[in-house]
Amino acid sequence: LFSSSRRKMNLKSERRGIHVDQSELLCKKGCGYYGNPAWQGFCSKCWREEYHKARQKQIQEDWELAERLQREEEEAYASSQSTQGAQSLTFSKFEEKKTNEKTRKVTTVKKFFTASSRAGAKKEIQEAKAPSPSIHRQASIETDRVSKEFIEFIRTYQKPGQDIYKQCKLFLDTMSHKRDLSIEEQSECAQDFYQNVADRLQTRWKVPPEKVEKAMDEVEKYIMTRQYKYVFCPETTDDEKKDLAVQKRIRALHWVTPQMLCVPVSEEIPEVSDMVVKAITDIIEMDSKRVPRDKLACITKCSKHIFNAIKITKNEPASADDFLPTLIYIVLKGNPPRLQSNIQYITRFCNPSRLMTGEDGYYFTNLCCAVAFIEKLDAQSLNLSQEDFDRFMTGQTSPKKQESDSFSPDVCLGVKQMCKSLDLLSQLNERQERIVSEAKKLEKDLIDWTDGITKEVEDIVEKYPLEIKTKSQALAAIDSENVENDKLPPPLQPQVYAG
Repeated sequence: LFSSSRRKMNLKSERRGIHVDQSELLCKKGCGYYGNPAWQGFCSKCWREEYHKARQKQIQEDWELAERLQREEEEAYASSQSTQGAQSLTFSKFEEKKTNEKTRKVTTVKKFFTASSRAGAKKEIQEAKAPSPSIHRQASIETDRVSKEFIEFIRTYQKPGQDIYKQCKLFLDTMSHKRDLSIEEQSECAQDFYQNVADRLQTRWKVPPEKVEKAMDEVEKYIMTRQYKYVFCPETTDDEKKDLAVQKRIRALHWVTPQMLCVPVSEEIPEVSDMVVKAITDIIEMDSKRVPRDKLACITKCSKHIFNAIKITKNEPASADDFLPTLIYIVLKGNPPRLQSNIQYITRFCNPSRLMTGEDGYYFTNLCCAVAFIEKLDAQSLNLSQEDFDRFMTGQTSPKKQESDSFSPDVCLGVKQMCKSLDLLSQLNERQERIVSEAKKLEKDLIDWTDGITKEVEDIVEKYPLEIKTKSQALAAIDSENVENDKLPPPLQPQVYAG
């Protein structure tokens, strides 16, 4: 009974580490929509309200600071005892500074609400700036294709479609002059544009809600395909740094097993194994998409494959407590590229209605929770001791492998294969050590043999020294004493027979 209770407590401890209550996925303001860690737990609507309140508060504080500085300057001016000319000069400088301060504050307040077609000198100044060559370069094939599809789509809306196209062109032209804004400010502009277009279709053109949603999807696809290269992982943010940190973290957690996460998926079942592979493929494919809605679709497909894998394994519908651990396991196993950049891009530029409601919003919120869990993963979350967790993280050791006979029936095929691979690596390591030892012994034997042969040769040379004899006188030719040879007649020449 005690051991059974202890197992239940351990299971609860494991569940506690990765369990997320469904209420925690909702906006913490209680509006009923899904929240997001990037919005500090608020939904898109509540976050914008809080953001505008904070911004207005900051503007008010700036005004109060400007007024305080003005009073201090006035008091300093009144107490000055300088000459009249100096006083006049000081007053003029003060008035100029005051005017500049007010102008700066007004510009700060109206920065997001100024139309792109500014009149007078402002427009001339903008046109006088040297445009970036990348802005006016020839559009890519995908951009041209999306533009043609968008034009074909808005033709079905007739006059509302013409108005949509006009608003999109105006927005793109405005954004081309706002490249110097921060990515948060550009996100605010995009969110305001989505809201304005949706309100315009509903109030002015009386378009049905289902057609409005479809139109907004096409609007998002059109403008974000063109804006993608400017707003995805910009250099002014730390998105790339976060991507590298998450990838490094996932690589360090390569030793985490499905059992540690209580993943209710058996990869021994071929159909389940295929579902897991498809889920990993979908989450990796997310990085290849340009449109936020398409990236969300990849997350949704991945999540549905996970639910199907759990359903086949357990032979019953999956629950939220089963889904989140499996999603964490899929992220750890797939290690998707530029994960944080994709999440931030979706958060900033996706149509907010998709993130606040529906299955896309639910799956996306769970993915954000999974990434947050991976970043904060500790020994208690995996029901491990701190010593074991530290050794696994540093690579000093790995989780103990199980013998093939001791595997439980529900252990996935990946774990068994991993244990076999670890066993094979252990055997290869032992063979490598033996080969190195024999090689060192052979090297020593060769050195000893060379030294022995050299010593034997030296001993033989010392015992039998080499004696070199002088060269003897050359022998005379055999016929050297035959002096009469010089008087012999010449040899006979052959005669040619003429007959």
